[in-house]
Amino acid sequence: MREPLHPPSTRAPLVWALSAAIPWLMVLAGLAVWFALDDQRVRLQVAVAAVAALSAVVAVGVVPVWRYRVHRWEISDRAVYTRTGWLTQERRIAPISRVQTVDTHRGPLDRLFGLANVTVTTASSAGAVQIVALDSAVADEIAARLTDIAAIGDHDAT
Repeated sequence: MREPLHPPSTRAPLVWALSAAIPWLMVLAGLAVWFALDDQRVRLQVAVAAVAALSAVVAVGVVPVWRYRVHRWEISDRAVYTRTGWLTQERRIAPISRVQTVDTHRGPLDRLFGLANVTVTTASSAGAVQIVALDSAVADEIAARLTDIAAIGDHDAT
């Protein structure tokens, strides 16, 4: 089977970067408080701050772009196919005949940037298949299409 064709929304890396930046801002604020309250361990503080800053740059600047390059999805009349992950990659294929529910989810940042996630629950012990960071209109179209395709099937394999 070939690789899935469709990437997430072009706004996905920005949303992922902002999602990663929020906890790192709290870590950096905590470090600032530590710097202000303790002037005895300057070398340790600088070392911890350097590691935290480097980690934040990777989490906010590199990982979202890498995730965008890897995440792909596709829906055919026979299956939902996804490829996800940024460090460890996973490919999932869910036959349409196994689809039980189709849900959309929009978190606060997703709503702010007009994105949504689609979760396709199947009769699989591996769990649901998720298609992440889609334009809201695309997510709604996918949910409707999957519902229509699953309803057309002449028998339920669940």
